Amino acid sequence: MSKISVYIIAYNEVEKVTATIESARWADEIVLVDSWSSDGTPELATSLGARVVQVDFKGFGDLRNQAIAACSHEWIFSLDADERCTEEVATEIRRLMSDPNSADVYRVPRRNFFMGRWIKHSGWYPNYRQPQLFRKDHMSYDQKAVHEGYLLNTSKPIGHLKNAIWQFPFKNMSEVMHKANRYSTLGAQRIAERRLSMGSALSHGIWAFVKHYLFKLGFMDGWAGFVIALQSFEGTFYRYVKAIEIQKGAQWQAPRQIDK
Repeated sequence: MSKISVYIIAYNEVEKVTATIESARWADEIVLVDSWSSDGTPELATSLGARVVQVDFKGFGDLRNQAIAACSHEWIFSLDADERCTEEVATEIRRLMSDPNSADVYRVPRRNFFMGRWIKHSGWYPNYRQPQLFRKDHMSYDQKAVHEGYLLNTSKPIGHLKNAIWQFPFKNMSEVMHKANRYSTLGAQRIAERRLSMGSALSHGIWAFVKHYLFKLGFMDGWAGFVIALQSFEGTFYRYVKAIEIQKGAQWQAPRQIDK
């Protein structure tokens, strides 16, 4: 009978990782892929029965490929530390694993909880990232530092699970701002070779807000939808500004002497 590994990406997630590991106990193996957390995350994961693998962070694409390599079994299910596998998803996965006609790669819908409510719009439901369930050697990731893509090694079409996992992306507004800062830094290098201006940074940021708040009906999620759209504006705007900063280099650094 086929077996499954669950890998969990984590870095300084001691407050979240217990619930994530507990939600994956149905699996045959749980692998926590850590990048030298300093808050006790790996020690806690080990005490909960997960096998901890330390990987130097060189971007999320490389990190996920290292995670695949660390998994022992034929099937792999990917969870981030802010995600929870539900009983319905676990049951559906077990059924698919025993079906000889199943696909090799599956997308998994996510249901997000933010600011005290389940988000129903804003591009957050149904919310998919890269395929999260797949047979080993049938999928890998590209080397992008953030918003990494995936590479398929199968002729079968991608399947979709019917049931959703849960995601709790932010515990407070500090995490919202921290993620916008971190991801904008990681994404800046990708666009630094383009022809950029502050005007283009602003226009891309405004479009990100409008897309989430209006076209993806974020206004129907109340203030949570507004914050999601604003966070998208900030992350996009600062990604472009940081790319311009890379281009400008020394031009944006403090002068050696101040003009009087």
